[in-house]
Amino acid sequence: MMQRGWKMKSKALFVSLLLFLSFLVILNVRGQQKSKWQGTITREDGLVIVKNPIEPMYEEDVFSIEEELTIGKIKGSKEFIFSEVIDLDVDDKERILVLDSKEFNIKIFDKSGKYINTIGRKGQGPGELQRPSHIYLTPQKEILVNDPGVRKLHFFTLGGAFKRSVSQTNMTFFSNPKVDMKGQIVATYMIMDKEVTYVLKKFDSQLKEVMKIFSINILKFPNLNPFFPHCSWEITCDGDVIWGFPDKYELSIINSEGTLIKKIIKKYTPKKITQEEKDNWIEEKLGGYDKVSPGVKLVWNDYHYSYRDFTIDDENRVFVRTYEEVPDTNIYYYDVFDSEGKYIVKVPIKVQPQVWRKHKLYTIEEDEDGYQYVKRYKVYWKI
Repeated sequence: MMQRGWKMKSKALFVSLLLFLSFLVILNVRGQQKSKWQGTITREDGLVIVKNPIEPMYEEDVFSIEEELTIGKIKGSKEFIFSEVIDLDVDDKERILVLDSKEFNIKIFDKSGKYINTIGRKGQGPGELQRPSHIYLTPQKEILVNDPGVRKLHFFTLGGAFKRSVSQTNMTFFSNPKVDMKGQIVATYMIMDKEVTYVLKKFDSQLKEVMKIFSINILKFPNLNPFFPHCSWEITCDGDVIWGFPDKYELSIINSEGTLIKKIIKKYTPKKITQEEKDNWIEEKLGGYDKVSPGVKLVWNDYHYSYRDFTIDDENRVFVRTYEEVPDTNIYYYDVFDSEGKYIVKVPIKVQPQVWRKHKLYTIEEDEDGYQYVKRYKVYWKI
């Protein structure tokens, strides 16, 4: 009996030790959590308000990327030589659509990087392009091309056949259109008068206004704020619109009916604008202080706005690019929020995200000689 009892105790001890070791392995694989989430979630008349603390839940090592594909060559086949890649998108089959504004076309590659075909060419006829600036794969399985050169939106099938164009004649600087599940278009444009007004709206498929989401006066002549903020927006996996204007660290989500359903708010530490940043802007944008137009008054803020812009992945995680850099680099930190709006991690990302799809990140990059490439990275999470 004593021997049997000793064996049972030994077995229990072995099981306990095994469970403990498994727990350690899980901790190592899943990533170290800094603390429990310290924010709050409240509900007021159907509106969910997520308030986040200044510190995230996890250490930055829970996220990493690894390069796995490069498209683009300096010499060789013209299908792989880019002139000015300005945008890209990725479809459900992981085919990569690359918009080249100088070549006036969209090149399509399969997920292994093999060239498939080219859509579009320069011209003013149906389906021809003048100054394309943006592409977007719609939920209706169409390729949308924004062409400010002729103030039109062009729509193509995924196979490349031209379908129709929609005029945007009455809108200046119509920008970054995206389409929701109802076929409604979300985009910004500017009203140019004595003041410049920035407007974010939702339109129907013919660009007739459905609702105004947001507007703000961003410029009053002769004053010019070199670091004036931009509005960012995306269509979520649920067909909602998530948008934000960085005069405050707040993201808003409206559903397909236009009802505000959620706000994501985060505390942050403002980053001071340095004299070096001012000098660099003057040199890069104007060519020197002596190039400032007479009568124009530069108005500098003391601090940067709350963030630069954001993107979302296909699991509704939000990646917010901040103004905080890794010391002695040009690598920015990104605040990452989960699908609930909780601030989960702050990570440095060495590239600027364009598209997140199926645990992969797609980017547009260039080398030190200015040659452009499209790259894909495998995304790893430990949470």
